[in-house]
Amino acid sequence: MNSLPVPRMAKDKPRRVAVVMSNAIGDTLVLMVIVKNLLGNGIDVAVFGRPAHALRHWFPHVAIQPLPDHADAGALLAPYDTVLQMHRNQPMPRLTEAHPCVLDLDEVVFGDRSGCMAERFADFCRDELGLPDVDLSNGITPPPALRHRHYIRRIAIHPEASTEDKRWLSERFVKLARNLRQRGYDVHFVIAPHERERWRDLERWGIPAPEFSSPHELACWLYESGWFIGNDSGVGHLASNLRIPTISLFRRRRVSERWRPAWGTVNVVLPWQWVPTARLKEKFWRQTLTCARVLSTFQRMVQDDRNTAKSGSRPL
Repeated sequence: MNSLPVPRMAKDKPRRVAVVMSNAIGDTLVLMVIVKNLLGNGIDVAVFGRPAHALRHWFPHVAIQPLPDHADAGALLAPYDTVLQMHRNQPMPRLTEAHPCVLDLDEVVFGDRSGCMAERFADFCRDELGLPDVDLSNGITPPPALRHRHYIRRIAIHPEASTEDKRWLSERFVKLARNLRQRGYDVHFVIAPHERERWRDLERWGIPAPEFSSPHELACWLYESGWFIGNDSGVGHLASNLRIPTISLFRRRRVSERWRPAWGTVNVVLPWQWVPTARLKEKFWRQTLTCARVLSTFQRMVQDDRNTAKSGSRPL
């Protein structure tokens, strides 16, 4: 893919940039950091993407369109000086056929850099695009009718992930849910329609799993929830982005340093680190990440949240 030289990006004004968003919610939210910083520095930006378009009501100041078909991409992208895409070959694998000036972020994503992905993208805006005014916000804005953390004792648990290697043991999620329910919390599982086959016994276990017709509906529900616990996933990024106190379960420390959620109160819970070698850590992380570690982290978060409320930073 042809990468746009950085000096041209830094000096050409006015600029018009099209951002082709990932098909993943988490990647979409961190890419919106770049969108927000481009807009904040006076650059005209248009966004194209499926999850982005589904969440367009949360970004009312951004022009967001559905991901175009390849046949239509050339005409839709022609007005823009530059087209930016996170990965070289997705979601549009032949993007250079549709536009002569495409910038991908593969080196930023996979290169030897510090910080989580949102921090990397903010650094990219400042150091490589030359934007003078940069921050970590992606500009997400809740609909005014919603009340943040209105259901303070509602815990959203997301026991799924995009790949099997990111999923903690299902029986431990159930054990965790039962323990939290015994403590008086209203526990719900967040499960997509294509994931429900693996969770056919939820009704027998007495764990509700509400159905959402769209990412927008899920975001509204999450925004009014009190807490979030889940695997490394896009839903975890969404909860973090909505400033819902978040516990994110990761299989390895180095993976968490790159892919952890970036916003609000986030606690990463890792397996016991005494297991030698990365290969064995990957193999046995589900067994060495215990319910007790997750519950202990949650209890500390609750106490910190109460202290914050008492200090006046957040209403009780």
